[in-house]
Amino acid sequence: MKRYVLFLLTSLLLFTGFYGTVFAQEEIVEVEAAPVVTVATEDVGIPSGENWHTAIKARFIEGNAFFMSFIAIVFIIGLAFCFERIIYLNLSEIDTNKFVRSISDAVEADNIEKALAICEETRGPVASIYYEGLSRIDEGIEVVEKSVIAAGGVQTGWLEKGLSWISLFIAIAPSLGFLGTVIGMIQAFEDIQSAEEMNAAIVAGGMKIALITTVGGLIVGLILQIFYNYILSKIENILNKMEDATLSLLDIVVRYQVNKKGKK
Repeated sequence: MKRYVLFLLTSLLLFTGFYGTVFAQEEIVEVEAAPVVTVATEDVGIPSGENWHTAIKARFIEGNAFFMSFIAIVFIIGLAFCFERIIYLNLSEIDTNKFVRSISDAVEADNIEKALAICEETRGPVASIYYEGLSRIDEGIEVVEKSVIAAGGVQTGWLEKGLSWISLFIAIAPSLGFLGTVIGMIQAFEDIQSAEEMNAAIVAGGMKIALITTVGGLIVGLILQIFYNYILSKIENILNKMEDATLSLLDIVVRYQVNKKGKK
């Protein structure tokens, strides 16, 4: 439940912040269109050229507002999914070697209850897998192995949750950009038809506005793809630690059962 609340808050903050800056920029553009008194920027230290975020907001306003808004929404929601996954994966990472040593010491001391308590107090998929395995340690190595495999599958599903949505947004963003470009080109040709003459200014202006949506969609897709690959790398790292920890758990269980038989 906390993850969904975090996701909704992140989406709301990104959405509010982005559109607040865009609408503020639109008001600035309208004010700058009116006659103003020119001030020498060298005297007050204000740079004469526009910075990158001002240029981006200006291009957003120049483009097709309908499709650019959809691209912005896809970008914001996609980023919210990415941030949620990154936070979840960061919280899932623990010092695996230290955890395995503590579990091994508790099991060797024949204190299974302490080992289970350590698993309950530790976050992450490795601790969950260990808890499932140690709770069946007296039922045999085969039962422990099956429970560990089942728990590993469940934890892998939790780690990969939401990746399909991120992939969807990566595909949607360029598609919306191309769709906006096609519709913008149609409108440009309609303007040419209405003018009843081939005017280079009309063609260039229409094509410029239409292609902005494609650029926006491609940029959004590239940014989300970078986050997606980063998330995949973190998942792969966690899965590798899970596999190593699982092998260590099986070794711990085998030693425990051998020692238990030796005491008998």
